[in-house]
Amino acid sequence: QTFRVTKESALAYFVGGDKKYPDAGFALKGWKKYESTNAGVYIDGDIAITMGKVYLTNGKGETTTVDKTWGFKRDPAGKVRIFLHHSSLPYVPAK
Repeated sequence: QTFRVTKESALAYFVGGDKKYPDAGFALKGWKKYESTNAGVYIDGDIAITMGKVYLTNGKGETTTVDKTWGFKRDPAGKVRIFLHHSSLPYVPAK
């Protein structure tokens, strides 16, 4: 199951450590650099959605580019919370 629909499963994706999920923890892979660029930002009241590219550089200097979409919403206390996260490798047309 690649979709993370619970707090427990989403946390496992980012930091691992849960035997129910095979994730090693994406955030713990030793990234040395992280950059992002937005292609679009949509804001409506307490909701914001961004989409763009993320550039992750590992300890060997190799960069991985990922298409990324984030959804944010202010909770009742005013804190910004992530309610949507999607990433995928960029589309490469067949030759």
